[in-house]
Amino acid sequence: MMAWTTRHQRYFLRQITRATLLYTEMVTSGALVHGDPERLLDHHPAEQPLALQLGGSDAAELAFSARLAEAYGFAEVDLNVGCPSDRVRSGQFGACLMARPGLVAECVDAMREACSLPVTVKTRIGIDDMDSYTALERFVNTVSDAGCKTFIIHARKAWLQGLSPKENRNIPPLDYARVHRLKREHPELEIIINGGIQDLDECEAHLCAVDGVMLGRAAYKNPYLLAEADRRFFDARKPGPSRDEVVHALLPYVDSEVSLGTPLKHITRHILGLFQGQAGARQWRRHISEHAHKPGAGSEVLQDAHALVLRARELQRCQAA
Repeated sequence: MMAWTTRHQRYFLRQITRATLLYTEMVTSGALVHGDPERLLDHHPAEQPLALQLGGSDAAELAFSARLAEAYGFAEVDLNVGCPSDRVRSGQFGACLMARPGLVAECVDAMREACSLPVTVKTRIGIDDMDSYTALERFVNTVSDAGCKTFIIHARKAWLQGLSPKENRNIPPLDYARVHRLKREHPELEIIINGGIQDLDECEAHLCAVDGVMLGRAAYKNPYLLAEADRRFFDARKPGPSRDEVVHALLPYVDSEVSLGTPLKHITRHILGLFQGQAGARQWRRHISEHAHKPGAGSEVLQDAHALVLRARELQRCQAA
């Protein structure tokens, strides 16, 4: 989800769901040690609860990063051991670390010593020829012995040679049963499943077998599917906001960010799917895409795009009548 789950996208999602746990893009520990933590970790208080996802394999750097995570108010710190990209692999972190469970355990131990936040690990069910339940269980046992009790598991293995990151998202077959078995045989662990899950009905089905569900691209492309998540899974009493309410709630944020110099397109590229499947969705996407990049563009672009949605909705009602 690099370049997708930015602070603007997370603020947008918070107008739809208040209770779900959101995650940052993966931030490398090296970038935090040698770069600008303020820029990399800055987030709006409204984004909480928010987990910082880290990439790295140096225990000292990850401990330093975990301390920063706590200082910056994150609710959780997650070590990514699932990303299969070439850039991540060349840095000796991401999915290739599944082959080095002892090193992952060392990193987790250092992170837990450095902060009081929950430390979690996101991983795959396997990599390359290390693709069996036994290998997955061995990895999880080693890392859990270091104190990690929560694993977010993408139910596909990763091919580190021969497949691109995009291909690794859909070519290796999903094996939900392996993740379900892990939870069944290790009830003491919190197991969260990820990969290919498209809607809240599928989430509910998985929750019969695991402790949680992570949504990625499905929630990005159709963000409004999260509107009922709070009431359905977190006992919220109020229904989720309407799409129209989400647009209105976003306008002050847009005005504020644009006044600080944020180009509108950096915000609006994340909201194109808000009206997916609704009358006016195409007009919404087209108007924003054609106008958000223009110099001086501000919240009026959203308001005008929303007006097109309202017009299309009214036309649909008239035709139905």
